Amino acid sequence: MRGSIVRRGKGYAAVVELDRDPATGSRRQKWHSGYRTKREAERALAELVHGVDRGTYVPRTRQTVAEFAQMWLAAIAPTVRPATHYSYARNVRLHLLPYVGTAALVVIDAGTLNGLYARLLAEGKADGTGSGLSPRSVRYVHTIAHRMFKDAVRWGRLARNPADAADPPRGSASNRPELVTWSAGTLRTFLDGVAADRLGPAFLLAATTGMRRGEVLGLRWADVDLDAGRLAIRQTVIMVHHAVAYGEPKTAKGRRTITLDPETVRALREHRKRQAAERLLIGSGWRDHDLIVTKVDGTPYHPERFSRQFARLGARLGLPRVRLHDLRHGWATMALAAGVHPKVVQERLGHASIGITLDTYSHVTAGLHADAAAQVAGLIFGGTS
Repeated sequence: MRGSIVRRGKGYAAVVELDRDPATGSRRQKWHSGYRTKREAERALAELVHGVDRGTYVPRTRQTVAEFAQMWLAAIAPTVRPATHYSYARNVRLHLLPYVGTAALVVIDAGTLNGLYARLLAEGKADGTGSGLSPRSVRYVHTIAHRMFKDAVRWGRLARNPADAADPPRGSASNRPELVTWSAGTLRTFLDGVAADRLGPAFLLAATTGMRRGEVLGLRWADVDLDAGRLAIRQTVIMVHHAVAYGEPKTAKGRRTITLDPETVRALREHRKRQAAERLLIGSGWRDHDLIVTKVDGTPYHPERFSRQFARLGARLGLPRVRLHDLRHGWATMALAAGVHPKVVQERLGHASIGITLDTYSHVTAGLHADAAAQVAGLIFGGTS
């Protein structure tokens, strides 16, 4: 065996014999200490030597999880969207480092991560200022940790990814929040009530297209063909460090063309006229971003401010409380209930796959199954020969 067991203090060390230094020809050894029994050290040595023979051996270093995370976040910054990087950094700072940041990178294993996930579910933030995280949030922390440790393996800092064997909380239908949407009549009451508001056309656009908030706020006049009655989603407004920024759709499916109904086309034409009048009134103070939804000086709306105004207007009209994002859910729910093919709904919403659409709106598609069964049975048993 290319190694030996050495008594060290009250425990044992596994000493791995490496190839000689090619530059000096001197002998090279790596000591791995901290084993309580000789048997533990022997098992560790066998695994270490196996790694040397396979070329997967990674020498132990004193680098902590926090030190590696800092380096990792800096390294991946050019490769991910700014909003994604901000989310990664925030979750690492709040939910990973307070619990395992001081631990050596090489000692993190699946058990360590499972313990972390259990504490996040029970406690949430380590400072005790919040409640436990939802299973979905903990799974997101796992996703970030998995990518970080995967890169640690690629960069030769770890022999294997400990997150591969970890068990994040599973999602289930009971854990998903129930979709709450307005009926068609309630939505009409809202749209009529906000028609005179400067954001009325934006809410109408969200309600009749199923577009996401960032897609509505990032839409430019150059992306809209009112004569043809369609628009193209090529840009979104995102938040990075609480500031407004621009981005592209996350996926190829997100870059899509949406057909507009005549009422939405009419409202956008009227909105363009009002915006042109505002621009003349503001004069040199207008900041031209070619955006459809803007503040009075032409600058983009902050997404959170947009959502708060939606909530205020809905409350003023005395309507049931829903989120702005529920306008998107409402469109999909009404479309599926009206018999629109799920593939059309998927493409219009920009879902990566039809499976996401069917899974998200399973409460609607269950009714479609019943309709399908009745229709086919009618053809079989109620048709003419």
